[in-house]
Amino acid sequence: MKTLIILLSLFISTNVIAVQEPLSPYKVIEESGNKLFSRIASSQQELKKFPDLMRNIVEEELMPAIDFKYASYKILGKNLKKTTKDQRIKFVASMRHYLIRTYATALNQYNNQQVVYQRAKSTGNAKAIPVAVKIIDSNRPEINIVFQMRKNKKTQQWKAYDLVVEGISLLSSKQKEFNSRIKKYGIDQVTTELAALTR
Repeated sequence: MKTLIILLSLFISTNVIAVQEPLSPYKVIEESGNKLFSRIASSQQELKKFPDLMRNIVEEELMPAIDFKYASYKILGKNLKKTTKDQRIKFVASMRHYLIRTYATALNQYNNQQVVYQRAKSTGNAKAIPVAVKIIDSNRPEINIVFQMRKNKKTQQWKAYDLVVEGISLLSSKQKEFNSRIKKYGIDQVTTELAALTR
């Protein structure tokens, strides 16, 4: 009986370790992408009636793989040091909703195209890695997307903080756009504008 308890304890602890092992950046994108695109494909009829459903799908299937806080801070750039904790919290919340809206709008174009994920390779000691994805449509040129991934120091989890579509970085373009507006109107006004866009 004692031996059985020890074996069961070892089995349970081994499984807990296996569950807690962080996924590679390639696996994070592939698993999130598969869930996202299969759900969009199975929700086509509902999406025609309720286009806003895409935001729910993005929130539930894609956002867990997005480091929106880090992305928000990168967008703020030099302005980050000039903000209060409360301003940062509000900006991050507004940016999260803005990203959901942005991804949902882009994904409305998806119609069962083939999605090809970059083959996994060793990440070594890298803290940030690009993961490439191709969307192939027989009637259109293929779309090349790169998810810029980073490993969280505390959790060791890989999440995406930027999306580069055909060489254009979403983060860089938004950084330029918002920084000029923050400089002109202040962060509180920009945060309010972001919140209004996502209603």
